[in-house]
Amino acid sequence: MKQFKTESKKLLDLMINSIYTNREIFLRELVSNASDAIDKLSFAALTDSSMNVSQDDLAIRVSFDKDARTITISDNGIGMTEAELEENLGTIAHSGSEAFKAEHGDAQGDAMDIIGQFGVGFYSSFMVAKRVRVVSRAYGSDQAFAWESDGVEGYTIEPAAAGERDGANDHGTDVVLYLRDSTDEEDTDRFLSEWGLRELIKRYSNYVRHPIQMMVTKSEPVANPEDLPDDAPRYIEHQELETVNSMTPIWKKRQSEVEQDDYNEFYKSTFHDYTDPVRTISFHAEGALSYDALLFIPGEAPFDLYSKDYEKGLALYSSNVLIQEKCADLLPDYYNFVRGIVDSPDVHLNISRETLQQNAQLRAIAKRVERKVKSELETMMADDREAYEGFFENFGRGLKFGIYNSYGMKAADLADLLLFWSAKEEKYVSLREYVLAMPEGLDKILYAAGDSRERLAKLPAVTGAVKRGYDVLLCTADVDEFMIQAMRSYHMDAVAGDAENPGTDARDLELTNVSTADLDLATDEEKEQAEQATKDNEGLFAAMKTALGEKVASVRVSANLTDAPAALATEGPISLEMERVMMQGPDAGMAPRAQRVLELNAKHPVFGKLAEAQQAGDEEKLALYSSLLYDQALLVEGLPVDDPVEFAKNVCSLM
Repeated sequence: MKQFKTESKKLLDLMINSIYTNREIFLRELVSNASDAIDKLSFAALTDSSMNVSQDDLAIRVSFDKDARTITISDNGIGMTEAELEENLGTIAHSGSEAFKAEHGDAQGDAMDIIGQFGVGFYSSFMVAKRVRVVSRAYGSDQAFAWESDGVEGYTIEPAAAGERDGANDHGTDVVLYLRDSTDEEDTDRFLSEWGLRELIKRYSNYVRHPIQMMVTKSEPVANPEDLPDDAPRYIEHQELETVNSMTPIWKKRQSEVEQDDYNEFYKSTFHDYTDPVRTISFHAEGALSYDALLFIPGEAPFDLYSKDYEKGLALYSSNVLIQEKCADLLPDYYNFVRGIVDSPDVHLNISRETLQQNAQLRAIAKRVERKVKSELETMMADDREAYEGFFENFGRGLKFGIYNSYGMKAADLADLLLFWSAKEEKYVSLREYVLAMPEGLDKILYAAGDSRERLAKLPAVTGAVKRGYDVLLCTADVDEFMIQAMRSYHMDAVAGDAENPGTDARDLELTNVSTADLDLATDEEKEQAEQATKDNEGLFAAMKTALGEKVASVRVSANLTDAPAALATEGPISLEMERVMMQGPDAGMAPRAQRVLELNAKHPVFGKLAEAQQAGDEEKLALYSSLLYDQALLVEGLPVDDPVEFAKNVCSLM
C-alpha cells in the first residue's frame, strides 16, 4: 500500500497563512513554548537531584530592537540539542510538548503545566516575520545550535556563532524574529515598541506561571531641581528589567483566600468598568473536566447592552493562556450581562487554539455557569433585596426576553427571578410573593401592560381590581406583553404554612390581562346587577355598536368598573398594549389589531344619559356620546384617538 505524501512547502504555507485568524497571537505561542521549556527543566530537576537549577532564576525575557526590526523571546529552560531542533522545528506539526505530556501526564498541574499540543504554534511567527533564527543550547550541553528559516525555502541548522549561548549556564532558547516591513494591510511597527509588546503579553500571556521580563522605561525626578536651568528636564529616564505579567491568576485562588477589594480591582481593571460588581462568583470543578471560573455581576449596565453591537461571552483560558476574549457559548443570552473568566486545561482546542473542538465540553461548563448565576441571583434577591432591585432595573429586560425568545421553555428557570411593580403595594414583588399574598377566590395573576406605572395605576380596570382587594402587576417594558404570552402561566411550588403565613399548595396560575373582557372580579350582587342592566338596555348597546361601527367588536356592561364611566377591554390574544408595540414596528401596516370591547359602568351617571338619549330616539346625540366615550377610553389607555379633528368637534358640540 502506498502512503499519502505531503509537500512540506505547501504544508508550511498552510500553517502560516491559514490556521490562525489573528496575527498578533504569535507572541502568545512563542511565550507558551518558552514556558513549556522552563517547565520541562523544572520537572527534570525534580527527578534528578544532580541538576543544579534554581527555580527563582527561571524566566522568559522579551526584547526588541527597533532599528534592526527584531523581536527576541528568550528563556533559560531545558533547551534543545541539534537533533531536537531538527525534530521539533524541522518536522512540521511535531510537538515535543505533547510527547512530554504523554510521557509525564500524571505530573501535569503539579510540577509542570505544559501548554503546547499541536507543534504548529512556532510557525505563527512567520505571519509577522520574514526570517526566524532560533538559537538553543540544551541543559548540560557544551554546544549551542542555530536553526534558521525564511518559512519558504526550508531551513538550516548549524553551530551557533560566537557569543550566542556560549556561557557556562547559558542553557535555553532564543527565538529572534526579523519582522516584515509594515504595509497598508499589516502594521508590524506596532510590535516594535515597549507598549505594543507589553499590551500583547498582558492580553494573552498575563497569567503564564513563569515571569515574563522586559526592559522598561522608568522616569524619576532629578535631584536638586532648583540648581537646573529653567528649560532643563526635571525627570531622568532609565531602563529597568521588570516582570510584566501577573503570573498567578486570581481565579486559581479559593474565594476565602481573596479579599473582595482585590476581586473588585481585578474586575474593574480587566473589564474596564468604573463601578464595583454587585456579586462575585468563584468556583472550581474537578473530575473528567476540570476548570476554574470567576464570574462577576456588574453594578451598572453597559451603554450598548441592548444594541446589536454588544458581544456577550466569558474569557476562555486554557492553562492560564487566553484562547478567546469572549466565548459566547459559555453564556445564555439572558445572562449576557455576566462578565468573567473560565480556565480549563482539559478543553480540546482546535489546531489554532482559537476555538474549541468539542461542544459537549463547552455545554457542560455552560450549564454549571448558568446554575451558579441563577443561584447567586436567588441569594441576592433573598438576602439583599435593595441590591437585587437595582440589578433587575439594569438587567431584568434580558431575563424577560429569555422567556419570550425560548417560547416559554425557559420560564421555569427564570420566572422566580422576575420582579414586577405592584399596584396595590406600590413596590416590586416577585411572582412568588404575589401568589403568597393573593386573596382567597382568585386563581389568576393579574397584570396591566403599558408605557408608565403612573398611567397604568389610573386605568379603570386596575383601580377597580385594587379597590376589590386584588393586586395588579404593572408591566412597562416593551417585551412584557410578549413574554407573558409566551409564558402563559406561573407554576407555584407548594409552600408550608405556619401560624402567620398560611402557605399554599402547588398550582399553576394563568397570567391574565386585567383589561380582558371576560375577566370576572365582581361580587355576585354586582354581577346580578350587571346582568339585569344588560337585559334592560339591549337596544342601547345595539345602537351604540351601530354608531361605532368596526371600531369595537361589541358594547356591554361590565361589573368590574367602579368609578370610570367606560373602559376598553379586549377579546382574543392581542391586547391593546401588544397592538401599540407592534404598530411602532417596521410592519405596522400588517400588524394585527386587538378586538376591542367598549365596557360601560351601569352605576355611573353617564350611563343614565346614554339610556335617556336612546329612549328619546335621539340617534345623533347617542352617536355623539358613543364616539366621545370611545375616544376618552382610548386616551385613558394611552392610545391615540382615531380622528383628533372629529374628537375636537364632538367636544365643542357637547359644550
